[in-house]
Amino acid sequence: MLITEYQKVIRELSDAIVTAQKPIRILDALKWDDQVSEHFFADKCKKLPRITSEYYQEKNPLQFDPLSKIEEFREIERNIRRRLGQYSGVGSIMQRMCREYCRVVEMLVARGTPGFTEISQELYGSSEDAFHVGAPTLRDLATVVSETLANIKNQVTTDADKKIYTSEEAVAILSEKLGGYFIDKSGVRVELSDGIIADASAGAERIKIHSGLKFSERDIRSFEVHEGWVHLGTTLNGLSQPYCTFLSKGPPSSTITQEGLAIITEVFTFTSFPGRLKRLTNRIITVNMAEEGANFLDVFNFYREQGLDESESYHATTRVFRGSTPEGGPFTKDLCYSKGFILIYNYIRLAVQKGLVNNIPLLFMGKTTLEEIHILRDLVEDGIAVAPKYVPPQFQDLAALSAWMCYSLFLNRLDLKQLATDFKAILQ
Repeated sequence: MLITEYQKVIRELSDAIVTAQKPIRILDALKWDDQVSEHFFADKCKKLPRITSEYYQEKNPLQFDPLSKIEEFREIERNIRRRLGQYSGVGSIMQRMCREYCRVVEMLVARGTPGFTEISQELYGSSEDAFHVGAPTLRDLATVVSETLANIKNQVTTDADKKIYTSEEAVAILSEKLGGYFIDKSGVRVELSDGIIADASAGAERIKIHSGLKFSERDIRSFEVHEGWVHLGTTLNGLSQPYCTFLSKGPPSSTITQEGLAIITEVFTFTSFPGRLKRLTNRIITVNMAEEGANFLDVFNFYREQGLDESESYHATTRVFRGSTPEGGPFTKDLCYSKGFILIYNYIRLAVQKGLVNNIPLLFMGKTTLEEIHILRDLVEDGIAVAPKYVPPQFQDLAALSAWMCYSLFLNRLDLKQLATDFKAILQ
């Protein structure tokens, strides 16, 4: 196939971004080693972990020179303007990515300082961010969900919630399930890992399962949908792009879309469950606590009060303070799950209302952002990008999805408080 000069330039600039971002590994640069937890438990969980800015420089040195890396991205951004022009749609996406990666580098340089949380809030958001004028915040969402979960406590647990599968068994089950979904991708694999904080994590063509744990049927189903269908699927869709290879890599802004897609897919497949919602809600609460001045021990004790054991509470708390210090502000990435869910759910509703339903599957083209879906649509129509191959069934059936959203648009107009008053006699 003959490649046009325009396609060639896009591919060259896109590849430059992919190459430049390779040594940037955000979570690896923020993690705490086992020695920190050993000291914490040796101190009977009564003293703050010993983390300073010097700790990160010594234990997690950056695998690149920050100033050189920032200049590299700035040069790529300049080349994009020179070669594609100021108003190119695909050029605007790539320029935004260059600027964002510069801020990521600056955030990593600021590890262990107040500047770290400030940049984290800029990139991932804050628990106090509003969705529109006068709208509730993520903190308000956490309050509502927590109160509701308390009302249904112990009423919805089934055998599917029993943690009866070992990590090895989870790997085998998940491998079989994903083999049926990615039927033409023999390279996709599931494997055990000791080096992740989460229970499961998706990479380029593999999913890691935390070794030494027990999982329920619901947990494994969640891994299949969340890590497999969404994270792994969008990576493979991005890698299949002939020219827009940047779609295989995701800076923080795409993390919000990614995690939002993963959570909404869990909801649409009836995979999510109260325990899962509680975990996500607690992440909002604890990030908010840290934003308001709580330290590591405050958050650790909160998790203990929620019923987690000491080890679980420690690991949940490190998610909040990784990259920072035990008395510093939080790393706010964990807000992306709930923030992304709300943004994407409302985007889908409005896309249906406005007759733009065909835009919805484009969310799975790669590591996308909501703001740029209209540009991606134009790129597909112009033959610069290809539509996503791996799309969850619930997003392939646009007729059924549209019917759901039509009802959702109306239900949103009803006053739930007034309904509660009217239904009081039958809600006994």
